[in-house]
Amino acid sequence: MKKTFSMLVIAAASFGFMASPSFAAAGSKADYDAAKSKAKADYKAAKEKCKSLKDNAKDVCEEEAKAARVKTESEAEAAYKGTDKAREKARKDIAEANYKVAKEKCDDLKGNDKDVCQKDAKAAKESAEADAKADKKVSDARKDAAEDKHDASANAQKEKCDALSGAEKSRCIGEANSMKR
Repeated sequence: MKKTFSMLVIAAASFGFMASPSFAAAGSKADYDAAKSKAKADYKAAKEKCKSLKDNAKDVCEEEAKAARVKTESEAEAAYKGTDKAREKARKDIAEANYKVAKEKCDDLKGNDKDVCQKDAKAAKESAEADAKADKKVSDARKDAAEDKHDASANAQKEKCDALSGAEKSRCIGEANSMKR
């Protein structure tokens, strides 16, 4: 049971760390290509290290190498695209890769310990995916709120124009209308 608990702590920590949003605004194609090349090279090196291992340790090592590659490539793509949808997809891809690692780690266990390990791995994956979806909803809500604030400001400016007359009023209304999206 102690082994199961420590594996779960490690899995939970890696889910939390690997799924954290570390994305920037839209990046350059060169940065994206460089990240993909680095991910490929790192993956090959990590996989080479796995060759000396045996049995499930080798399988876990290979899944960890794949997960690291998925993380790097997914974050690079999200940074390159710079969209909420890309960031959500990256977090879900990372959650799936981490889930595969956690499931592979469960293979060393037997009976109920293995069942618990697998359920915990699935719960961590689903939690990471839910967080990704929630972050997108929060981001969408912030965009909507910013648009509402902007529109309210434009409407307030338009209302101020009512106190004016003639060309000045027309200019003021034109400026207020240009504020709206």
